[in-house]
Amino acid sequence: MGYRFSHEDVRYLGSAAGNAALTEVALLELTPATHLRDLEQVRRTHGDRTAALIETVRLRRRAGAKLLDAAQWLFTDDALQQATPTLVARQRAARLAGRTVHDVTCSIGAELVELARVCPAVLGSDLDEVRLAFAAHNLGPHWHEAAEPGPLASAGGPAERTRNVMLVRADALRPSSRDTVIIADPARRADGRRTHDPAALSPPLPDLLAAYAGRDLAVKCAPGLDFDRLGWSGEVEVVSLDGSVREACLWSAGLTESGVTRRATVLSAKGAAWTITDAEPDDIDERAPGQWIIDPDGAIVRAGLVRHYASKYGLWQLDPRIAYLTGDTVPEGVRGFRILDRMDFREKILRAELHRRDCGPLEILVRGVDVDPDALRSRLKLHGTRPHTLVITRIGRAATVFLCSTP
Repeated sequence: MGYRFSHEDVRYLGSAAGNAALTEVALLELTPATHLRDLEQVRRTHGDRTAALIETVRLRRRAGAKLLDAAQWLFTDDALQQATPTLVARQRAARLAGRTVHDVTCSIGAELVELARVCPAVLGSDLDEVRLAFAAHNLGPHWHEAAEPGPLASAGGPAERTRNVMLVRADALRPSSRDTVIIADPARRADGRRTHDPAALSPPLPDLLAAYAGRDLAVKCAPGLDFDRLGWSGEVEVVSLDGSVREACLWSAGLTESGVTRRATVLSAKGAAWTITDAEPDDIDERAPGQWIIDPDGAIVRAGLVRHYASKYGLWQLDPRIAYLTGDTVPEGVRGFRILDRMDFREKILRAELHRRDCGPLEILVRGVDVDPDALRSRLKLHGTRPHTLVITRIGRAATVFLCSTP
C-alpha cells in the first residue's frame, strides 16, 4: 500500500524546505542493503518527515520509466501504479485536442498535464483530496496561458483553477460538468488485487457508462476485459508502448471515425506511432509458410486485427486460429524470424537438430500449444555457441516447430 500521505505532507513536500530536503534525500542509495543506515540519517535531520521524504524519492525513481518530466512530481504508491504513461496519455490527448475535457478520475494529474497542452479548458475531479493536492502540484510547471475555461458548471465542492485547468472534489458517478468530453480511468484493484471484472472496478464500469450515457466519453480499461461481452457500441482502442500492451480505451461513437469499432495503436519511446483499424481490409492468402515468421505487436493481437495487419503488409497466417504471421518480407521496423527448418514437435528429434547446429542461446516463442519455454530450454541441455529462435505453434492439429535464425 505504501506510505499514507496527509495534507500536511503535501504542503511540506511542495514547499521550498520540502524541496531542499527531497534533494538531500535523493543523494542516498535507498537500497535494501542501505535501508537502516539511510533511515537513521534522514531521521536525525528531518524527524517525523522521514517516511514522506523517503517514499517520495523512491516513487520518483520508479516514475522515471513511466512518466516524462516528472522528476519534481508528488505521488502515492497506488496512484503511480495506475498513472497512465506519458506517451499513452499524450496520444489520447491528441485525439481530444481543441475540446473542453473533464477527467472525472484525475488522481495525481498524469492525464491532465497532457490535456492541458492541447485543450482550451480542462476540469479534473476526484474524491481523494490528497490526490487532488498532488495533481495541483504536478500541474504547476505545465500551467500556461489559454482561453477561458468555457462551459464548466460547479461541481459542488471547493475548486482550484490554473490558467486552463480547474480541479474540484467530486464523485465520478455524479455528473458535475456540461458540454465536456468525459474521460475516466476506473481503479482496477479490488481487495488489493488486480481485477478484470468490470463491476469490481472503482467506480464500477457499468455504473460509469450509465452515468454518462449519451455523452462523448473515453474510458481507460485493462486490455484483458471481454469487450464483446461488455456490449460497447463505440470503438475499443488497444495501446502498446515499446512492445508492451498498456491499456485499452473505450471511445464513444462521437469520438471515433465512422465504421471503426476496433483500433490498435502502437507507440514507441523513440517517437514512432501508428494505428490500424477494423475499417481496413482483412483479405489475406492461405498459403504455405513463407521465408519469415512475424509475431505481431500485442496491441494488434488484443484488438483482433491480425488479419487486417497481415493484409496491409502482404502477410498471411501460419494457421487461421493462430496469431503468428508469415511472409517473404518483413515490414520495416518489425522483428522477423527467418525460417531455417520445420519439423513436428518431438523433443528428441529437436534436441539432436539443435546440437547439430551448435545451438547455444535459444529464444522460444510459443502460441497455441501447452509448452513451458523455460522448462523446455532446460531439458534440451544446449551448450553450443550459435543463437537460434524456436517458434512452437499449432498448424491444424499438429504441434509444429519452426527453427529460425535469431534477428
